[in-house]
Amino acid sequence: MAKYKKEIIIDADSVEEASEKIKAVQVILKHLKTAEIKKIAAVVNDPIQLALIKAKLF
Repeated sequence: MAKYKKEIIIDADSVEEASEKIKAVQVILKHLKTAEIKKIAAVVNDPIQLALIKAKLF
């Protein structure tokens, strides 16, 4: 599989937090297909569904 570079902007309170977010995203991208990632993005963009997910995680 080819590798591509893309510049992105990460909202974070520190460089360390931004690095941790990037590491987490890399793990997710490595294990999921594009269609699965798109479905997750749709859920996360829905405030009600996001609130339910956060309530279950924390």
